[in-house]
Amino acid sequence: MGGLFGVVSNEDCVSDLFYGTDYHSHLGTTRGGLAVKNPEGFIRFIHNIENAQFRSKFEQDITKMHGTRGIGVISDYDNQPLLIRSHLGKYAIVTVGAIKNTDILVKNILSARKIHFSEMIGEEINPTELVASMINQELSFEEGIIKAQEAIEGSCSLLLLTEKGVYAARDRLGRTPVVIGKKEGTYAVTMETCAFPNLGLEIKQYLGPGEIVLITEEGIEQKKPPGEKMQICGFLWVYYGYPASSYEGLNVESVRNKCGAKLAKNDSIKIDLVAGLPDSGIGHGLGYASEAGIPFKRPFVKYSPTWARSFMPQDQTVRDMVAKMKLIPVRELIEGKRLLFCEDSIVRGTQLKDTIQRLFDFGALEVHMRPACPPLTHGCKFLNFSRSKSELDLAARKAIKEIEGKDDKDLDEYSTEGSEKHKRMIKQISQRLKLTTLKYQKLADLVEAIGLPKEKICTYCWDGAEIK
Repeated sequence: MGGLFGVVSNEDCVSDLFYGTDYHSHLGTTRGGLAVKNPEGFIRFIHNIENAQFRSKFEQDITKMHGTRGIGVISDYDNQPLLIRSHLGKYAIVTVGAIKNTDILVKNILSARKIHFSEMIGEEINPTELVASMINQELSFEEGIIKAQEAIEGSCSLLLLTEKGVYAARDRLGRTPVVIGKKEGTYAVTMETCAFPNLGLEIKQYLGPGEIVLITEEGIEQKKPPGEKMQICGFLWVYYGYPASSYEGLNVESVRNKCGAKLAKNDSIKIDLVAGLPDSGIGHGLGYASEAGIPFKRPFVKYSPTWARSFMPQDQTVRDMVAKMKLIPVRELIEGKRLLFCEDSIVRGTQLKDTIQRLFDFGALEVHMRPACPPLTHGCKFLNFSRSKSELDLAARKAIKEIEGKDDKDLDEYSTEGSEKHKRMIKQISQRLKLTTLKYQKLADLVEAIGLPKEKICTYCWDGAEIK
């Protein structure tokens, strides 16, 4: 998914930029980058962070960097920040999101026969360079950002480091958060507000959908007001977001506790203990245990010093190995026990199946699973939500194919809670994973736990609902 961070300060900003960007490392995936602006020009460093922590790759670089303005990024797969020179001037750019209509946009740009793309990723064009090319076609940064966001199908939030200051723009429907923070002499912009407290920053404002601001040492100047429609990704609270972060003023850990409590209220299972599959299942599990009055324990302990999140590696075999090696079972809390696990979701289910089998191998009597969201029946069209190359990789879609003998394109009934097809799908998933019982969160309960109106939350992956 990726994350971004920017700083404008009266003093050198490199330390804040370094640590603020690092607080997005949980989002992921393969690249990290920093760029600063000083009187001599731009300084930039980019590194691969697939097999090493962000800090270890950049701790020497930052000794060579100085400046009062900077931007940083944790990127899905493309090199960022990019340094651009155009008729608008010199600038650096970072983006977060997913462009789903790349081919059409590239064709339109190349038809002018005046532009080429140099930042290739294999055979693919770097999406950040594509965004920069669209911005450069207009008369100002503001007009360029607006035009780009209107043309992009998917989402794109971004930061531009320019001669004037740092432009911050939230994607058109606000699928990803962009938040401004402040301390004396410094403004910062982030996706994850967990980056603020330890840097002494306080949340000043949440940008609205499509809003554009220019941040300078003097303050924040709005360049485009927010739009009326919002579709923030509900999965941020369920899984991707860091527990200490808040979006739209709603804390992630608090929402996960409420999700777990909702699951417990709808349950009557007899169990010995509740657990959360680390890390994002813990908040849901604590909420369940508190509501149900059942002990919360850790039959699996995560070894965190060296193992990254298991969705990060590109290869499924490597992902499965990481998922196994980082979770160390505690036999004394498994053997002879009836266990209930709260999980953030079941995406593909490949790693989960192996985890469940390990529990039975260590002597568990029963293993019950309570995902904190409904079944994922639709692949995300708006963000780089998972590494699945096809919707058919989703556990729910596999179950549908097993039931129907083919993939059923009419997913409405399978996505409708309480329908016969919905029940059959859940039963099929449960049998494949070899669970004792499986019961998903109700969508209405998830929405209530988040605390925003449903029309402001993107629920497409669960019910196929789409607002344009």
